[in-house]
Amino acid sequence: MTKANAQNKPKEAKLLADLVGKAMTPACRKRGFASVDIVAAWVDIVGERYGTRVQPDKLVWPRQPDRSDPEAAPQPATLVVHTDGATALMLSHDSSQVIERINTFYGWAAVGRIKILQKPVQVKQAHERKPLRPLTDSEEQKLEKSLEGVENGRLRDALKKLGAQVIAKNAGKAA
Repeated sequence: MTKANAQNKPKEAKLLADLVGKAMTPACRKRGFASVDIVAAWVDIVGERYGTRVQPDKLVWPRQPDRSDPEAAPQPATLVVHTDGATALMLSHDSSQVIERINTFYGWAAVGRIKILQKPVQVKQAHERKPLRPLTDSEEQKLEKSLEGVENGRLRDALKKLGAQVIAKNAGKAA
C-alpha cells in the first residue's frame, strides 16, 4: 500500500468516551467522582435496567472531622442520582443491590446510600457491541496450552472465555 493510499484509508470509528475521558475527569472531580470511570461504565455497573434510565449526578462525601487516625477507614459517600418517578420506585427497592455493585466496581465500600432525585432523564440507548471474530486453530491451541495447569473446571472455562475475547480483540488492533 502506498503512502497516499494509507492516508486516504478511512479510520475505524472510536467511542466518544474514549476520546474525552481525560477532559472529563476534572469536571467529574467537581461532582465528587474521583474519575470519569464510574460515569463511563455506569451501564456495565448497574445493568441494563437502570443503566439507561438512571443518571449518576454526584458523590457527596461526609466531612472527616478527625484525621489523627490514619488507619480509620473513610466514611462512605452518598451517591446522588436522577431518574423518573417509576424508575425511582424500583431503584429505591433495589438500592442495596445497586450499592453493592457500585462498591464492587470501586473495590471498597465507597457508597453507603443512594439519594434519588426525580427529574426527567433522557433515556439513553445502549450501543450494541459488535461480536468478536472466532479464534483461528493456532490461536485456540495456544490458548489451550496456556491453560494446561488450571485444574478447576469453572475457573478454566472462565479463563478460556476471557482469553478468547482478549486474543480476538487484540488481534483486530494489530491488523
